[in-house]
Amino acid sequence: MKNKLPQQRWQILKNEQEKIDELTQKLGLSPIMAQVVLNRDLNTLAKARIYLNPEIQKLPSPLEEFPDLPLSLDLLKKAITAQKKIAICGDYDADGMTSTALLMRALRHLNADVNYAIPSRMKDGYGINLRIVEEFAEDNIGLILTVDNGIAAYNPIARAKELGIQVIITDHHDLPEKLPPADGILNPKLLPVNSPYWGLAGVGVAYILAVTLAQELGQLQGLTRPLLELFTLGTIADLAPLVGVNRRWLKRGLKKLPKSNLAGIKALIQMSGVNDAKKQLNPDDIGFRLGPRINAVGRLSDPQIVIDLLTTEDEGLALERAMQCEQINARRQQLCTEIQQEAIVLIKETPIKWQEDRLLFVINKNWHHGVIGIVASRLLERYGVPVFIATYEEENEEVIRGSARGIEEFNVFDALNYGSEFLTKYGGHKAAGGFSLLAKNLDSFKGKLREFAHSCLKIEHLKPLIKIDAQLNFQQVNFNLFKQIESLQPWGIENKFPVFWTPNVRVLEQRITKSGNHLQLLLADESNVNLKGIAWFWNHYFPLPPLIDIAYKLKENEWNGEKTIQLEIVGARIPQTNLASNEKIFNYQGRDYICSFSHSNNQLKIKNDYGKELTIVLGETKGFLDHKVIDVGKPHYQNLIQKAIFVIRGSGQTHLKSH
Repeated sequence: MKNKLPQQRWQILKNEQEKIDELTQKLGLSPIMAQVVLNRDLNTLAKARIYLNPEIQKLPSPLEEFPDLPLSLDLLKKAITAQKKIAICGDYDADGMTSTALLMRALRHLNADVNYAIPSRMKDGYGINLRIVEEFAEDNIGLILTVDNGIAAYNPIARAKELGIQVIITDHHDLPEKLPPADGILNPKLLPVNSPYWGLAGVGVAYILAVTLAQELGQLQGLTRPLLELFTLGTIADLAPLVGVNRRWLKRGLKKLPKSNLAGIKALIQMSGVNDAKKQLNPDDIGFRLGPRINAVGRLSDPQIVIDLLTTEDEGLALERAMQCEQINARRQQLCTEIQQEAIVLIKETPIKWQEDRLLFVINKNWHHGVIGIVASRLLERYGVPVFIATYEEENEEVIRGSARGIEEFNVFDALNYGSEFLTKYGGHKAAGGFSLLAKNLDSFKGKLREFAHSCLKIEHLKPLIKIDAQLNFQQVNFNLFKQIESLQPWGIENKFPVFWTPNVRVLEQRITKSGNHLQLLLADESNVNLKGIAWFWNHYFPLPPLIDIAYKLKENEWNGEKTIQLEIVGARIPQTNLASNEKIFNYQGRDYICSFSHSNNQLKIKNDYGKELTIVLGETKGFLDHKVIDVGKPHYQNLIQKAIFVIRGSGQTHLKSH
């Protein structure tokens, strides 16, 4: 049996011609690019202008936006002058590590007596804790500066104040009901939602603090560029929303990263292979290839490796640390692949009724908790349902730790909150979260998740959602369009890479790549223009039907010195643009079919995604599969026929009867 097409929901975004015309006339955009801009909720001319050129936006001063920034600067200036010991408490994720490195580099530049501590992922979990505070006190620390954490650490901060230590919190996570008793709190969530600073990651808050402090001390020269590069690296790695000042500063920083003077970033670029002289350096490509190497260390190893890498001026040490990052990232990739494969087998071989549960929950005691979040994202892409993935603590199998990823209609944080009576710890936001619980409470927690999923999800939501910007024909695909798209970088959260679609595409050639994972394609549309395509990790859909609708991104491909535009396929479905009025599409056992019924001769036709057609007269036991006579009384045919009859009845043809 030939393999099925991916089961997806396609949302083709609305074409508002009046607004498209306005943007094309007043901003000089092509109609296609005007549609892309409008699809990013930029429905006014002013918003569109700022999106296209973020530098024209008039930014309010951070000193006016962050109420505690003047006080925090005053505390730091006094600490530096008095040579009071300052301790940075960071975190083990990419945001926390780059934030720590950024402030370490800045405060050393400003002649502060500064050191840092990062909690252990295995022993401490996230954020500042009582142990760290007590150790700071023993070391005579006078000022604690948290980065990317602290907003929810009421007791540790209160203890620091009891011990006479001043505390400045820099964080970006959601606010608790009761704020800690710190001397100063810098958190964009304290600002109005429409503030351009609202979407900052932890490294963005650290960047503002460091730059304004250096400005006030008159020592910003020589510091601006390295801090901007670290801000860029951390913001990308943390998957922060690429709007407001994030978009503005990243457009600057991504241009500078390829020519960085920081020993650590140069070493990372060298080790990751993006400095290949034959390959054009793409700012986003650099950012997204460096970010995972930083992230991998926090997930699997000692964060000090990254702090050393990003603060050293010694090129030898930087190269050594970059090599460690490369090795750890390779291990991370291997672990992710192994866990993903094991999870897929688990889903296939055990009675995990995720369609009934309306979510997917997988657990295995041998999985590394540092990477299960990445695997959760991959499973979500594959199955299109909320994913909860968990493993047992290595030292205590009575404790379970997990990660979650959600779809558009499912709020992960709300789901965790709904089941919080069975959790020992949890956190997150709409799209992702983490949790811990006692193993004895697992079934009860899963029951609460099922209840929550049924309250907000319908069966039709349980497919990956493909949001499509505009329809193209292959004649429109060229380097001019590609350059227009590239000008809208950086891509990421809240500024997704544009997706286009083309109907009735013929698959002229297809083959699985040497790795065995991907499909290479030669495609032609109705204008008879041929384009090459790549479908990542689509080996299980081989061979594709000869005629399909496709959804795709435009990517530049270079081979033997020749550059071409290639389609990166993200979706495929049975062609739906030429359906007759009496034809309906339905899904049976993971495959798409088209059915139609003729009352004049009581004839039902069912066509599969490869064009094979089953024809029967209701009430008869024989039918035709193409031109071959078959027995339609067999269970497989009967079940398929009953599903088609159900679909046609649902469309209003109520007089249809089965035999």
